[in-house]
Amino acid sequence: MIKTTRINTPLGEMIAAATNEGICMLEFADCIKLSKELSELKKLLNSDIRQGRNIHLRHLKKQLKEYFAGRRTEFDLPLLTPGTDFQQAVWNELLKIPYGETISYRKQADALNNPLAVRAVAGANGSNRIGIIIPCHRVIGSDGSLVGYGGGVRRKKWLLDHEKKYSGQPVTMPLFQKSHYLL
Repeated sequence: MIKTTRINTPLGEMIAAATNEGICMLEFADCIKLSKELSELKKLLNSDIRQGRNIHLRHLKKQLKEYFAGRRTEFDLPLLTPGTDFQQAVWNELLKIPYGETISYRKQADALNNPLAVRAVAGANGSNRIGIIIPCHRVIGSDGSLVGYGGGVRRKKWLLDHEKKYSGQPVTMPLFQKSHYLL
């Protein structure tokens, strides 16, 4: 059984899902692909989805509260991430990005020993169902631009600024890059 719950955060309401094995989703409630992700999880895990609670969701709520308060830089939660071998490799690489730091999609592809797979890496990052915990928000464009975050650029910037603030690094990223927005 996949249990779901709502979690209020400074960036808006999130929907979390977990089985007895671990957290399988953490997504913003206003995400366009939310219902698709839930349907995929139901199919991939061959399980029903119901609102409810379990120990993993309780731990997630506590750890997210600590993260948003600046008291947690790493999460200690069991994760259930069904996906292809390539997606698994990409998501595991995301978990290696230190709190408060960023890398480019190109560097992520290089770290996977697959430098020509930049677009495939970006696609796999976009398939990540466990936002914040698997920190796809820490991946940016090679030119430093804030691109490719399902929660939106404003949330990505907020998360990166938040982590820089509590990691002691200077917060210098601009909110918008002209090349990515029409005025």
